[in-house]
This record gives sequence, C-alpha cells and structure tokens, in this order.
Amino acid sequence: MAPALPRRTLLQAALLTAATPTVSHAATGAGRAAAAPLPATLPAPPAWTVRPFELKDVKVGQGLFATKRQLMLDHGRGYDVNRLLQVFRANAGLNTGGAVAPGGWEGLDGEANGNLRGHYTGHFLSMLSQAYASTGDQAYADRIRTMLGALTDVRAALRKDPAVLSATGRFGTAAENVRGSHQYVSLPAPVLNGSAAITLSAWVRPTHNANWTRVFDFGNDTTRYMYLAARNANGVPRFAITTSGPGAEQGLDGTAVLPLDRWSHLAVTISGSTGTLYVNGVQVARNTSMTLNPSSLGTLTNNWLGRSHFDDPVFAGAYDEFNVWSRALTAAEITSLQSNRAAASAAGRGTLASYAFDETSGGTFADASGRGLTATLRRTWGGPSHPGFLAAYPETQFIDLETRTTSDYTKVWAPYYTAHKILRGLLDAYLATDDARALDLASGMCDWMYSRLSKLPDATLQRMWALFSSGEFGGIVEAIVDLSAFTGKADHLALARLFDLDKLIDACAANTDTLDGLHANQHIPIFTGLVRLYDATGEARYLTAAKNFWGMVVPHRMFGIGGTSSAEFWKARGIVAGTISDTSAETCCAYNLLKLSRMLFFHEQDPKYMDYYERALYNQVLGSKQDRADAEKPLVTYFIGLTPGHVRDYTPKQGTTCCEGTGMESATKYQDSVYFKKADGSALYVNLYSPTTLTWAEKGVTVTQTTDYPREQGSTLTVGDGSAAFELRLRVPAWATSGFKVTVNGAAVNGTPTAGTYFAVSRTWQSGDVVRVTIPFRTRVEKTPDDPGLQALFHGPVNLVARSSATSSLQFGLYRNAALSGDLLPSLTPVSGKPLHHTLNGTEFAPFFEGTEDPTHAYFRRSEPKVVFGGTDSGVTNPARSNGTTLLDEIWAGAPFTTKAALVTRVQNTVNTWVSAGLLTQTDAQKVVTTAQNASYAP
Repeated sequence: MAPALPRRTLLQAALLTAATPTVSHAATGAGRAAAAPLPATLPAPPAWTVRPFELKDVKVGQGLFATKRQLMLDHGRGYDVNRLLQVFRANAGLNTGGAVAPGGWEGLDGEANGNLRGHYTGHFLSMLSQAYASTGDQAYADRIRTMLGALTDVRAALRKDPAVLSATGRFGTAAENVRGSHQYVSLPAPVLNGSAAITLSAWVRPTHNANWTRVFDFGNDTTRYMYLAARNANGVPRFAITTSGPGAEQGLDGTAVLPLDRWSHLAVTISGSTGTLYVNGVQVARNTSMTLNPSSLGTLTNNWLGRSHFDDPVFAGAYDEFNVWSRALTAAEITSLQSNRAAASAAGRGTLASYAFDETSGGTFADASGRGLTATLRRTWGGPSHPGFLAAYPETQFIDLETRTTSDYTKVWAPYYTAHKILRGLLDAYLATDDARALDLASGMCDWMYSRLSKLPDATLQRMWALFSSGEFGGIVEAIVDLSAFTGKADHLALARLFDLDKLIDACAANTDTLDGLHANQHIPIFTGLVRLYDATGEARYLTAAKNFWGMVVPHRMFGIGGTSSAEFWKARGIVAGTISDTSAETCCAYNLLKLSRMLFFHEQDPKYMDYYERALYNQVLGSKQDRADAEKPLVTYFIGLTPGHVRDYTPKQGTTCCEGTGMESATKYQDSVYFKKADGSALYVNLYSPTTLTWAEKGVTVTQTTDYPREQGSTLTVGDGSAAFELRLRVPAWATSGFKVTVNGAAVNGTPTAGTYFAVSRTWQSGDVVRVTIPFRTRVEKTPDDPGLQALFHGPVNLVARSSATSSLQFGLYRNAALSGDLLPSLTPVSGKPLHHTLNGTEFAPFFEGTEDPTHAYFRRSEPKVVFGGTDSGVTNPARSNGTTLLDEIWAGAPFTTKAALVTRVQNTVNTWVSAGLLTQTDAQKVVTTAQNASYAP
C-alpha cells in the first residue's frame, strides 16, 4: 500500500461528527416486516445549523407538484424491475428470466456498448425509496426488496467461480451462456492431439446477432489459431485456420445467417487439402486448396468455446453437444448427427473430445470421449479483486482507469460514477426499508473501493479524477461519507478523501475561477461531497471551496431557468448568451446544483441558496418532466435547448440516461426543501410556498400549507394538532420587491419584509392559528450578462416562454404599459382560463414548467424603438448608448415609483443627462417629459 499523504492521514473515529444511527442492523434477509416503522434518517451532523425533515414528514398536497409526481409514481410502480436487474444477473452468469434490459445507456447495445450500465438501476432504487418514504405505499417497498434480493444473489455469484446455467437443449440439457456474462468454456490443451484430419461438431442456439462471436477458437494469440465464428462480417458462419494472422487465413464461409433462438448444427471437416463446412447437415462451403490443418498449429495454449482471441464479443446462447473426431466424418455421418445424439448416431461420440453439457450444477463439463478432458467454465476477466465488488459489468473498467491517460468512453466510461449511483440507491433503500441487505451491499462496495484505491499513489488518483468522462465519479464522496455514519468504519471515511481532486479544490478554496472548459456535471457533485467531508472532518477548505464554487456558477454561468452548461461544458465566467444552444442546461446539472444549494444552506442560512432553489425547481426541474404518462420511459429531458423554437426532447438518447435517472429522483422528492428546522428546534424555515403538510413530531404540531402557488400569489399556513413555541421564518423571495405581507389570524404582523431575506414571526403557536402570506408577483426581465438585449421574461418565480415555431429570436417591447412599480405585466394580455398564460403581439407566453412539446423561446430580443409611456407614443425614437442601454432602460431602472410625480422626476433627470451627453435633442427631451406627464399608469 502506498503511504498516505498528510492530507489523507486517517482521522480518528472522533472526527466522525455524525452520531451513531438509531437503526437496527439485525434485520432478516427478507428485510423488516411491513408493519415496522420507517427507520431514522441519516443523522444530521452537528455542523448543520439547520436541518431537513424526512420525506415522510412532509406530505405533498394537491397542486402542480402532486400532478407531476403522480406521473413518476405510476411509472415507478409499473416498470418491471427485472429489466433493470438483467444486466447485473447477466454479468454474474445468472438466469435473467428472459428479461430484456432497458434501452439506451443501460443495455449491452447502448451507447459505448453499455459501459455505464447499472447506473440507472441505482437511480431507480433511489426513486422507489423516495416514493415509499413519501407515500408509504407497500408496493414500492416490495420492489425495493426484490431488487435487493437479486443484487445480493449477484454479489454472491460474483464471489464464486462461474457455475453452469442449464437450459433445455437440442436433445436434453444444454449449457446457457447469458449475453453479458463474459463466460466461456476452456478445454484442456491436448484436445486436438496434433491430428491432421479432424471433424468438429456443435449444436448451438445463438441468442444475439453480434458478428465474430466464436463457437470455438483454438489458438495461442491473434497469429496462430483455428476458429468457427457463428457470424462473420456478412452475418454468416465462417471457419478459418492460420499460422500467420488474419491476412493468411484459409477459410470456409456459409451462405445463410444462423437463426436466433433456434438450434443449429455446425460441423467442419478437414482431410488432406479439403475443408468442408456443414450447416444443419448440408454442405455449404468447400475449400480444396487448404495447406493447413490442426497439426500445423502444434500444441495450442487456449482452446475455447465461446471466446475469441481477438476483441470480439463472447458467444451468447447455448451449447448442446460438442464433439471432436480425429478423422473427417462422411456426409452421411454428418447427416446422422441431425436427429440423434452423437453416441446414438452413425458417427459415434467424438474420439478426441465429447461434451454433452448435461451438467446442471458446478463449473465443469465431463468428457465422454474416454480421454478425460474435463472442460471448465471461466470468465474472460477472471473474477473480482474483492468480495464486496458489485456491478453490472466486469471490474476491468476500474482496472483500466488506473493506468489510463486519455479518455475513451467506449472502453472506460465513468466506472466510479456508476458505482456511485448503485451505492446511493442502496443507501436510500436502507433508509427507506431498514433492510440490512442494502447496508451490507453498500458497505461491501466501499470495502472493495478502498481495497483498490488505497493502494494507489496520490499522483495516480489525481490523474484519474482529472480525466474527463472516464474519471467522473459523481456524488460518490457524499454517499461514502453518509455510509460511514452508519458503519463507523475508519476505512470508509478514508476512502471518501481518496477522491480529493486537489487542483480543483485548492483553486476554489482560493476563490480562483478555473471552470472555463470543464465538464459541468462531472464537477458539480464533487462539491456536495466536499460539504459532507467538512461535516465529517472539520477541514475548512472543503466548505470554503464549495461556497466559492457555487458563486462561480450562480449567477455567472446560470441560465434564467436555473440550469447551466452547454453541450455539458462550461465557458468563461459571465458568458450566458454565448452558451445558448440546442444542448444547453443539462438536467443533471440543475439536480446537483439544487443538492449543493440545499447543503450549503444547512451551514449558512443565506437566502440566496433558497432563491436559487426556487428558481431551478419551479422552472428547469418541473419543466424537464413531460406532462403525460408513459409505462416505458420516465419522460425527462437530458438537455433543454434554449435556442429559438426549440422543442424539448423527453426521450433523449433512447432512454435511461443520467438525466432521466436524476429526473426520476427529482420527481419523487419535490418536498425535500420546503421546510427546515433550526438545529435547536427554535425556528421553522418556510423556504418554498408549496401545498404540503409538515408533521413536526418534536414539537407535536403540524403545519399545513394551502396554496396553488405559483398560480396563486401567496400561501396560507395553518397550525394543527397542538401548541408549540417557535419562530416562523418565511422566505421573502429576492424578486418580491414590494407588497409582501403577513397576517396571523387576520391581524397584520409588524415589521417590514425585505426582498431576499426571511421574515420572522415568533410566538407560541396554537392549533388553529392561520398565517396568510401575500406575495405579489411582478413581471420583469432578466438580461444575459454578455448580451443585455437578449432577455428572459419572469412573472414572480416563473419563467414565461414564448410559444412559437420561429427559429430566429422574437422581438418584443415591454415598456409601453409598464406600471409605476416597474411591473411589465400591463403590457401583456392574460389568456382567459389559463393561469400564467399571456399574449403579446399575438404570441402566447406560457410557464416554462409546463412539460409540453410546444416549440418555445426562453429568451427574446428586446426591441423598444419608440419612447412610449402608458400606451402613449411620444413620437421620439428611443436612443441607445454604445453599450446598448436605451433611454427607457435608464428611466425604468429607477422603479418602483411611489407616485406618478416620482416617475416624471426620474424622466426629467434622465433626459437632462442624455441631452448633456449629446444623445438626445432638447426638443425630443421635452416631448418625452410631456408624454410622461400626460400618460396614465397602473400602480
């Protein structure tokens, strides 16, 4: 083991600031009884000055969130989890029950050959866990337990040598080779016996149409070998023999494709210079000019059924009989093999080797030739380095990463990212069901990771984690620290620190912005892990780095909807308009920024974190979920294109992407940040206005929010079930610049609410107390920092998008009917019966959160050609400075105005400045002032 650097020096158990959890580790293998209470939540670290409630404590009421959530709950309840488990079972060589793996990234045929498979299963476990915690519906717990049972079986199988999977054969019992198992049969070295004449015969039932999979491949390497492929590049069987590599192969090619899921008989004979290939007893190819035969190869090192000496897929399907004779069978003898076992045919059993594959257990196959050449079932990758290994693919990706210096996701695609999703899913399952198997699997995974990573020099780790894509590890640090709070294992906390990417951490701790060119979602979840490492170790640079990083993204690289990144990457600070594309705002980025905002708020109750939370949740996250049901797909976006006329894609990349995974999780935890409590119980934070009912068990009260927010401009909170003294802290959104009011039992509360703060109401609350919060929405624009003329329209917290199929930026003016408050809403016309829908110049604006397939414009081009007040045109062209700021921009920047006179004063002062600068004539200035004086305005 490489010596640990000082920063990785193992801290004593006392540094584990989380208390010992009050959950039972003695659950039976089947999990806890259905009637048992939900287990305690993950212990809150003492460093958290406010703490969250469990999902089960916050019930979602009817409204926007409930409607969206139900679509995902139904999907989670109905989807066949055996499809998710298929790739795990296949990897372990277990029976997959005929299940078909999901498409996209989660199957063997997906992007990069499915090198991320297993990640989606972790997401699904998290989604089911949250669904169960939120609803108490036993159906979700049952599905979790099914998955945990299967994963337990998978790990047990991976710990052992492969075992035969028997199936119905052509004549009796066959040996099944599940696609994705990486299993093959190894025959002893003397099997060919140096014979010059030979016949090789096999019954096979292919289950996949991959080219170049081998029925057999006898050889030393890619130079000296003899093989029979079930399919060549043209999809037909091919036999070849060579002593000088592929270019010198002497071969026989079939004429037709072997059918899938049906038994076919293949036979090859060589005698003298003649080689013959038979398919189902019929000669399909003959070569009379062969100069090579098995004796030309000598004694070979590898004699394989199902495995290739090249980088070809392992044969997927079943073998019944495999026989080798030291002579060329006649055509009649080949025919006799079609309807009989070899022993009962005219040919008899193979004289060199004869395998019936009648075994139903174990990992060896008996040879009936009389030569005693027992065959052995093996894995191409050997076996796990540690018994805790659990994955849906071999450990080879993890091994390759340790020496890899360049990224190639067709070979290594973020293996520790995939491990994180599985680990997180197991932890969530444990929290939801108290099933000890989940904790055991999770702990084993971390034991295995520690056994690998702790042996690597720090320089190797730094190289690995800095490698784009291949070195991505998601939020694994957060999950490992959470696990360590349950297990108390020092190795687990030490493992979490092995993922430190020092270059990034040190730069962010010094508030040096180095994000330009980085992959966004590879790095955002690193910082949720750093916050948890601070909780566990007290090392200040972790928390400082996370806070500074957040400030580098929000708002400097943030789109109006709360998302970030373009084609998954960041550009320079302050570049927003310049990153708008069809691949803007990867949905995973918003999911992880929400997590980070939430965790930072636990340490520092800066309202900016919850202002961001509202923005991203009510816009990108809600808008990323399509508003329709689907049994097969969760219908969640990957990217949200922000180009003009973009149509959201809710089935990206054929499904099962990272964003569909996080999208499933988001839709089952909408309520996780509505309320927080001060660590000492003295205050309740109301962060979001959402129809929910909080059960605050420690206080013996409930708090019920009744609202249709954001379709309603406010919320009503009712205390129930008891009495308790605490301070109610109500978030005043940063955009709520006027009119925020609070009443208790109808009486106004003293104090002046300030936008971007919390408004506190302190009293001993009694059952039946009613708090009414009024939050007037104001319609406003947000300008992109690098192109102020490109703007997004907001009504309160809601981004309003124009619905239009136009593919160039729409142009709108909004000042013509602006209210004295600066509210731009009077310039728009409400659509009757459609809350939050408006029209402007014949174009409909709708909330971004509506998950439709309408073409939308999240940004528009601001155009105010004339100076207009209260609908009255002054006849004066609206002049602009060299930076694009117009006269009207400067006038309305002074809003809100308490009176019309205050607005006119602002107009007079502004035009005077522009006249002095030579940007406006005195005559035009007077027209502007006169128009402002004569116009009428909404308040």
